[in-house]
Amino acid sequence: MPALPDGVPVPDDGALPRWVGTARSGADDDGGRGGDSGRRFGVYVHVPFCSVRCGYCDFNTYTAAELGGGASQVAYASTALREVELATKTLADVGLPERAVSTVFFGGGTPTMLPAGDLVRILDGVRDAWGLEPGAEVTTEANPDSVTPSSLEELAAAGFTRVSFGMQSAVPHVLATLERTHDPARIPDVVRWARDAGLRVSLDLIYGTPGETLGDWRESLEAAVATGVDHVSAYALVVEAGTKMAAQVRRGELTLPDEDDQAAKYELADELLTAAGLSWYEVSNWARTADDACRHNLAYWRGHDWWGIGPGAHSYVAAEAGRATGDEGAGRAGVRWWNVKHPRRYAAALEAGGSPGAGRELLTADEAYLERVMLGVRLADGLDLDVLRPAGRRAVAGLVARGLLDGAAALGAGGVAPRAVLTLRGRLLADAVVRELTA
Repeated sequence: MPALPDGVPVPDDGALPRWVGTARSGADDDGGRGGDSGRRFGVYVHVPFCSVRCGYCDFNTYTAAELGGGASQVAYASTALREVELATKTLADVGLPERAVSTVFFGGGTPTMLPAGDLVRILDGVRDAWGLEPGAEVTTEANPDSVTPSSLEELAAAGFTRVSFGMQSAVPHVLATLERTHDPARIPDVVRWARDAGLRVSLDLIYGTPGETLGDWRESLEAAVATGVDHVSAYALVVEAGTKMAAQVRRGELTLPDEDDQAAKYELADELLTAAGLSWYEVSNWARTADDACRHNLAYWRGHDWWGIGPGAHSYVAAEAGRATGDEGAGRAGVRWWNVKHPRRYAAALEAGGSPGAGRELLTADEAYLERVMLGVRLADGLDLDVLRPAGRRAVAGLVARGLLDGAAALGAGGVAPRAVLTLRGRLLADAVVRELTA
């Protein structure tokens, strides 16, 4: 698992810098975006448990054998609710306006390793603490072999609205390389169960597994499309240092695909998903309609606020641009922090009445600008060119000429403000586009 980022210590009580609340409360001009500058508030709940650790995974997850004593799955819901209590106090202490939660996302790990009743308890705690916006999106990730019709019905009845299944592939030998344990034949069943329960359904796919052919990838895409789901995520496999798969690659037991293979698989995904009526709205995500897009992830990409519950979870609160005050707050754009990684340390900190925060960073205006461009460009809506600094605006013409940005969008065709919108080729080279726009 990767190390946590460098940062400055979090106070024992988890207190946020005073300038975050000072900068945002009482702001007179919200740019027409609604109360509190229109920033939505989401909650991420990290559930760190898995039945097995997949060889490619570097997420903060643990099997029962790895955890040992002191980090009981049985007690996890109660532990997470302690952090909800801490969060409400911490936000109130700096005078941030109280906002209902717009999205809740249970990720992992495998959240559905917990009983449905435990997930419902945590959701109820979030609802009691802040309230949920009307029509709030509530998602859980799930492995196909970790749900039943009754568990999905229980989640839907309690207010969950989406489930995202980790399908990854429909091809047995690819799943074996990834060390995924589910039977691909189960995918149509779990999709049907979820829909029967009234849940929206997304399927997550991975391409670029060692040994996966273009034909294998086509088979996986066609299997996903055949279920009729309204959302698909397709991510290129990244083999992170320290994982079992990285060691297999280093020893020559597995061979990674080259960049051309990855590009061909992305282009095939876009072709087949588009033909099935799903449109890309973010570089790695396709949805049938705007309502089918994952609103929680869109909030990340658009720079809204969220609190991350759980070991290793990250949180973010922005300061209203140009309003941070005081010596510490001058020039700051927001604060990001993260919790200790191990579930035992996480639980111990909360049981002792303190914060599980491990570190934080106080973002400068330059850092916030880089993130806004990097994330905004990934969206099909693109990035308003007025956001760019002069050097970035000057780079747009060259990027259009090279076929990386859409020319009509950059000119503001159709009466829409000029925007930087990636072409298909630009999506393949999104990182390079961002480097030029932020140079």
